[in-house]
Amino acid sequence: MFMQIELILINHAFFLLSMHRRSFLQISALSGGFSLVNTPFSWASPSGVAERKPAWLLEWVKINDDILPNYVPLRITDPKSQAFGGFKDADDIPNVHSTSSFVQRSLWAVATPESAYYQSKTQLYQVELALKYLLKAQHQDGTIDLLTTNFHSTPDTGFLVNYLSPTYRLVAATKTTEASTVLNLLKTFLQRAGEALIVGGIHTPNHRWVVSAGLANLYQIWPDSRYRQRAEQWLAEHIDIDPDGQYNEKSSYIYSPLTNRVLLTVAKGFNKPELIDVVRRNLQMTMYYVHPNGEVVTEASGRQDKAVTGTMEGYYQCYRFMALHDNSGEMAAMCRLIEKMAGKKIASYMDAFLEDPILWKELPPSAALPTHYARAFTHSGVVRIRRGEWDTTILAKNPTWLTFHKGNAVLQGMRIAASFFGKGQFQSEKIEQIGNSWVLTSSLEGPYYQPFDAAQIAPDGDWEKMPRDKRPQSEVQKLTTTIKITETDQGVEIELSLTGTDGVPVALELMFRAGGTLAGVMPHPTRDKAFLLHTDEGSYTVGTDSIRFGRGRAEHKNVQLRGALPFTDTPTVFLTGFTPFQHTIKLS
Repeated sequence: MFMQIELILINHAFFLLSMHRRSFLQISALSGGFSLVNTPFSWASPSGVAERKPAWLLEWVKINDDILPNYVPLRITDPKSQAFGGFKDADDIPNVHSTSSFVQRSLWAVATPESAYYQSKTQLYQVELALKYLLKAQHQDGTIDLLTTNFHSTPDTGFLVNYLSPTYRLVAATKTTEASTVLNLLKTFLQRAGEALIVGGIHTPNHRWVVSAGLANLYQIWPDSRYRQRAEQWLAEHIDIDPDGQYNEKSSYIYSPLTNRVLLTVAKGFNKPELIDVVRRNLQMTMYYVHPNGEVVTEASGRQDKAVTGTMEGYYQCYRFMALHDNSGEMAAMCRLIEKMAGKKIASYMDAFLEDPILWKELPPSAALPTHYARAFTHSGVVRIRRGEWDTTILAKNPTWLTFHKGNAVLQGMRIAASFFGKGQFQSEKIEQIGNSWVLTSSLEGPYYQPFDAAQIAPDGDWEKMPRDKRPQSEVQKLTTTIKITETDQGVEIELSLTGTDGVPVALELMFRAGGTLAGVMPHPTRDKAFLLHTDEGSYTVGTDSIRFGRGRAEHKNVQLRGALPFTDTPTVFLTGFTPFQHTIKLS
C-alpha cells in the first residue's frame, strides 16, 4: 500500500517519543541569503501581526526540543557506511524521510531563539552530515526514493521540498554565520529537486498540488520562471473538488487536509487568491465530518486512511488561517476543538507558524459549530446525522454501511452478509431518502448453468474455451437486501430485510472499537473477540459513554460465512438467522 510521505514525517517524531525577547521573524527580515518574491497577494490580515510568539507556540517549541534527543539512536554514525550521517527507520533501513525529518526539526530549533538548540553549532554539524547523506541519496535527476513503493519519485520529492523550503527560509532569516554550510547544502538539494519538479510526473490527484506547492515554495526563494510555468500546467487541470466540498480522493484524514495546506501555499507563492475559496469550501464541509469526540469521519476515503481513527491536527493551520482571514467564529471554534482533541500533534506543523506571524494573532470569538443536523453528501456516498453527543454515518458502496459514535464509545462499523453463492457481502450502490428514512438496497442472483450446444463445445474439452457467461442459465436464485435507517429520539432504528431464496444463513456484525466493555452478550464458543446477542439488549461502555443495542437474535453460530469479508480483530457482536430474515435493531 502506498504510504504517504507526510504521515512518515509527521508521525515519525511521535513514534520516536514513544520509544524512549521579540521574534526575529518579521517579513522584512526575510532577506538573509535570498530574496523573497513580492506579490500583491494579501496573505496578511489588514489588522497586522502579533508582536511576539504566543504561549502555545512557545510550548510547541519545547515539544520539538524534547523530541530531538530521540533521533540519536537512529543516526548512522559509522563513517565507513554509505549512509553515514543519515537516519534509519524502525526497521533499521536508512532513508531520506527519517533523515529529512531530523533536518527539519533540528533547523526549526536552530532558527528559533526560544529553543534550547538556538544557533547550536553541535546541532548544525549533525544537520550538515544529514544533508550530505540526503545529497548522496538524491538521484542525478533530482528525485528521491520512497523505499516502501516509489523510486525516482517526483511527487515524493515534492513532499520533501514542501517541508524543507520553509525550513531554509527560517534559517536564512536568522543570518547565522555558522549556518552558511547547512544553507548551501540545503540549497543544492532543493534546487536539484526543483529540476525534477519542473519535468516529473505524478500518480494521484493530490500529487499535482503537492508538486505545484513545491514549485511555489521554491519560487519564493529563487524566482525561476520555469517553476511558475510548470505549476500553471498542473493548475490548468482545475482543482478536483466536488459540489459537496470534498476532493477526489475523499481522504478526510490524510489528503484533504494536505490538499488544503498545499493549495494555500500555491495561493501565497503564485498570487492565486481564488484558491482560498476552494480551501474554504472543504473546511466548511469538514465541519459536518466531525464526531462528538473530535475525530474525523474516514470511512468514505478512497486511500489508505479508509476507516482509520483520525484526529484533526492536519486541518489546524488552514482553519486558523481562515478564521483570521474571514474573521470567522465557526472556523475559530474548529481551531479550539482541534486544540482540545488533537493536543500536541499540532506541533508537527510548527514551521508554518514560525514563518508566518499572522497566524499568531488571537482567534476571533467562537461561533456555534454544527452539532445537530442530518446531511447528505451525495458525491461521497455519505449521510451524516449528528445530534449532540451521538452521531451516525451511513455509507454507500461500502460493506461497512453504518457507524455510530456516542462520545468515546464507538461502533466502528455494521456489516451484514449471507452465505449466498460466495457473494453475499452486502453493500449498496446508493443511499435513497424515503420520507424520514435512509434506504440501502442490493439485489443478487445465483444462477446454475446448462450444457453448451454441441456446435459450441471445445473439441479438446478445455473448460476455459467454454466460458460460463455463454452458457444458458437455470434455477436462478435471488437475494434482495433492504436496510432502512430511521432516527429515533436517542439514536437510530435499523430495519433489515433479506428475502428471495429461503434458508440462507445470515450474520449481522456490530464491530466495536477495542478498549471498552461489552455487557448482555454471550462469548462465541470458538472465536476470540466474537460474541452473540441472544437477549433483548446489549451494551458497550467506555468510561461514562455507553452504546445500547438490540434486540438480539442468535439462530446459529456461523459468524464467518463463505464469501463474507474476514472477521476483524475487534470486539464484534453478531446477530444470526436465516432467510427470510426480517429484523429490527436499535442503537442508542
